[in-house]
Amino acid sequence: MALQPEVELATDEQKVSYGFGLQFGDQLRRNQFEGLDLAAVMAGMQHWFNEQQALLSDAELNLSYQAIQDKQQAAAAALAEKRSELARQFLDANAAREEVSTTASGLQYEVLEAGRGGTSPGPTDQVTVHYHGTFVDGTVFDSSVDRGEPAEFGVNQVISGWTEALQLMSVGDKWRIACPPELAYGEQGAGGTIPPNTALVFEVHLIAVKD
Repeated sequence: MALQPEVELATDEQKVSYGFGLQFGDQLRRNQFEGLDLAAVMAGMQHWFNEQQALLSDAELNLSYQAIQDKQQAAAAALAEKRSELARQFLDANAAREEVSTTASGLQYEVLEAGRGGTSPGPTDQVTVHYHGTFVDGTVFDSSVDRGEPAEFGVNQVISGWTEALQLMSVGDKWRIACPPELAYGEQGAGGTIPPNTALVFEVHLIAVKD
């Protein structure tokens, strides 16, 4: 159960001190350290402020820091490998579908609707598109369709899977593309939205091209 100490917030000093606690708590939560012991955190803070003898030496703390870091790295590596395997399984199954084509880079695409042909964008062109992006399990992570507003960007300003696919499309085409991790955000991922080693699926409607 989380600690809920009684606290008096009558003075401005008390309120600001409480605010410092909120900020510190937010930093700890953002650190995403599993197993955080709030009682131990409070004890460490009290010992420091009261200039009491620390219960652990710097050497002992460093050993524990390293042990936790090793655990986190091992867990992250295992999760990344799991995502890689899920990506491989999905892409292998998708490639076996008759309506799906696979390019030399590994990009997979399926023509959902064909436009009238004609203009295809070059690498330095600007495009207007509607898109709907999902993970391989169907979870939506980004969608201009859901926002109701097409997106505009440069062909060479997006992930390499998009850059390749757009140059194969013509205005009016609507494709479903599957990007292997190496054609998406790779081992790094993208912030808190796209995990590392994740395959991505997009429905892309190429609306317009301008150079």
